[in-house]
Amino acid sequence: MNKQQVNHYMKKDHLSEIRRAASVLEGVIRPTPLIFSDFYSAEYGCGVYIKPEHLQVTGAFKIRGAYNKISNLDRKELERGVIASSAGNHAQGVAMSARMMKCPATIVMPGVTPLLKVNATKAYGADVILYGDVYDESYNKAVELAERNDFTFIHPFDDYSVVCGQGTIALEIFDELPDADELLVPIGGGGLIGGIALAAKALNPKVKIIGVIPKGARSMKISLEEGRVSRLAEVRTAAEGVAVKQPGDLTFAIAQKYVDDIVTVSEKDIMESVLLVIEKHKFIAETAGVVPLAGLKKRAKPGKKIVCVMSGGNIDTVTLSSIINQGMISRGRIMCFSVELPDRPGQLVAVATLLADLGANVIELEHNQFKAVDRYSDKVALEMTVETNGPEHIREILDALEGEGYAVTRIY
Repeated sequence: MNKQQVNHYMKKDHLSEIRRAASVLEGVIRPTPLIFSDFYSAEYGCGVYIKPEHLQVTGAFKIRGAYNKISNLDRKELERGVIASSAGNHAQGVAMSARMMKCPATIVMPGVTPLLKVNATKAYGADVILYGDVYDESYNKAVELAERNDFTFIHPFDDYSVVCGQGTIALEIFDELPDADELLVPIGGGGLIGGIALAAKALNPKVKIIGVIPKGARSMKISLEEGRVSRLAEVRTAAEGVAVKQPGDLTFAIAQKYVDDIVTVSEKDIMESVLLVIEKHKFIAETAGVVPLAGLKKRAKPGKKIVCVMSGGNIDTVTLSSIINQGMISRGRIMCFSVELPDRPGQLVAVATLLADLGANVIELEHNQFKAVDRYSDKVALEMTVETNGPEHIREILDALEGEGYAVTRIY
């Protein structure tokens, strides 16, 4: 988007446009009422609310912007069809919106996109083209096809109608919690936080709009620090929904004017948040969706009312299983260690009994004399994975083992 276009959109009556988008979306989207979090509120000593967009139609907020954009097209544009590039939530939002508007849709997805997401997009009636190994290659292909076939390209974030659609989230938040102090929002390309910021600042200029971003995908944060749209050479994060190399021109301008701060979170923080939201709220959220919850520790202060926008819940079971395991390790809920034992009867039982007395649950063990440091000694290598109750419990177990004379090596 060029500078003239950005300036044109920045001068619009944003609140009026977002309210118009809300009327367009009425009956299309599912309102997602705020959920007060007893756990996070107690954890951080403030009032924490979750905006559960993972319960939205298609499992993410993206349908808000996609439908608002497509609803603005004229009859001829609808007849020619729309095209988008996406590896996930935007694809499904565009596909479903196009089906509802009786408009042909083509989605270009990277060849490595999980089959679950490809099939979900096809189920909404879209033609799916698998192209490239990364999103950028799919994006370039979609732009090429749009120009060749006269399709309307539906940008995932750098589009004013898309931004206004996402901004309807803020209208719903302030209808329920008009005295919210801070809104924590995940940032990828900037469409979600851009729309929320435009609406929120118009409704309450004092509210703080805080972006939360993984350390390995800080394109918007770096852009704001440098005062221009900047492009990362690569992104490294498990939160693929916000793994964007370059923010949009329009969304950058909005963030410059309306976003108060951006905090970064680690991959460990993200994994822990996936686990915690499952355990404490029984919510299945994708990695990008929990990024605001991961950012709470950097923003929470007593007395504040903070809303965390949980942006989506589309995650495949294999990925979810891996993340839960990593989250349990980082929270000190699983520990793996090795120890060498004398090659005599009863040694394994002795270690198992010690663990049982300490309340550690053995998940897996390998008792192998060929793994000993010196295979010709009378030592046997024992490797055990145990379920624990946290870091203090792990320390207690290690101290007890060492107190019995065992030389313990912690693996994770």
